[in-house]
Amino acid sequence: MVDFLQMVLSGIAVGSSYALMGLGMVLIYKASEVPNFVQGEMALLPVFIAFMLLSTYNIPYYIAFPATLIFAFILGCFLEFAILRRAKEPNILGLIIITIGMEMMLLGFVSWKFGADQRAMPFPISTYDSIIIGDVFISSLDLLTLVVALVIMLTLFLFFRFSRMGVAMKATQMNENAAALMGIKTKQIRMVTWGISAVVGCVAGLLAAPVLVEPYMMWGPMLKGFAGAVVGGMTSLPGAVFGAYIVGIVEHLFGGYISIEFKSVVAFAIIVIVLCIKPSGLFARHYVKKV
Repeated sequence: MVDFLQMVLSGIAVGSSYALMGLGMVLIYKASEVPNFVQGEMALLPVFIAFMLLSTYNIPYYIAFPATLIFAFILGCFLEFAILRRAKEPNILGLIIITIGMEMMLLGFVSWKFGADQRAMPFPISTYDSIIIGDVFISSLDLLTLVVALVIMLTLFLFFRFSRMGVAMKATQMNENAAALMGIKTKQIRMVTWGISAVVGCVAGLLAAPVLVEPYMMWGPMLKGFAGAVVGGMTSLPGAVFGAYIVGIVEHLFGGYISIEFKSVVAFAIIVIVLCIKPSGLFARHYVKKV
């Protein structure tokens, strides 16, 4: 029983990182109905910028981390403005290929500029400190990831519920043409959505960086965050969070009781099962567009 509780707790902890990536992907999908496969690299480049600020220039954490988040926001806005917006009436497949192309560009730049060496980012909290709760334990970094993820989820809920920008973003996501007729600047809204998505992903990257910093570090969290978003529903922020926790827990239970070698396959098996049973996800409503 103790082993079961430990694996569930570990699954929730790692699921928090997946949830942040899934939230970023859902934000962009709700705005453009395109899975954003550059989400991981929008987090990767800012993480390496933070590593450079901390390790090379010895800038304090309380300056380096906010500066990194600002850089992530600008990067997300730039990618939407300079690349995605320039596409001439592309279809969904074309937009997906564009995001994959941007992913390869950013990954190649990071590999060229910073190299492929594995390293760990200096961080205020040690990765070896643990908190014991009864017979189970959780690392301080995992607990911080869980708390930060919950805070960001609550912040996004309040943002969309009460802020004028959040309401404008929801209106744009529901019907872009109608929102434009109401005076909402839909292009700017979409650009800001990309910026916010990059910031959310950057937070996930910064929380993963104390363990490992290398060019492919965000592929796993991005793909499993995408799996969580598909499970919960690509149009539902709460669904993406819940789906990410499902993926994290099932992944750890599978690794603990069945096979650690095939642990990473579970997320994609879950995607296949959910798409076969409920294509819209567990928390999203299925809808049909009428032409």
